[in-house]
Amino acid sequence: MSTIDKNLNKGIDVGSLLIFKEKVAADVTKADRKPVMVGVWNGSDEALISFSGKELVIGGENHLNAMQSLLASFIACDIDVVSMHASFIGVKIDELSIEASGYFNVQSYIGAADSPGSGFKEIKYTIRLKTPEITQEQINYLIERCEKSSPVGDTLSRSVPLKLEFLAS
Repeated sequence: MSTIDKNLNKGIDVGSLLIFKEKVAADVTKADRKPVMVGVWNGSDEALISFSGKELVIGGENHLNAMQSLLASFIACDIDVVSMHASFIGVKIDELSIEASGYFNVQSYIGAADSPGSGFKEIKYTIRLKTPEITQEQINYLIERCEKSSPVGDTLSRSVPLKLEFLAS
């Protein structure tokens, strides 16, 4: 594709993304990220998460709980992947949605049983893309990007070491 419509899909700054992509190709460290977040207990099962001046409440009566937030993060990440890469290849998006579900059992979480982990056993998801026209080759490309490029999807698909330091006073 010789030219990319920088306004093809609402709010995606394709030009800036392509410039960033070129910088990363020249120096992979430009893609490094190491976020540090802080969570503070708000009472009950609610936590206030802070990152770089932004805040998010997880848990409690009026918010997504941690497991729902995990699915939400996965959905948001793949929406970003699909919309960005669709823009790169000139696919106009009329509608894009992702539905995700997963099964988990909380026995271990509540301490009711000595059972293996209480995390998701599997996650299933469906991407629905409405577009004026798309080729099978473009669909295959977007599927491949979801399977290979999604940071949240990649994290969920493999074992990530957790290193706990517990400080009490």
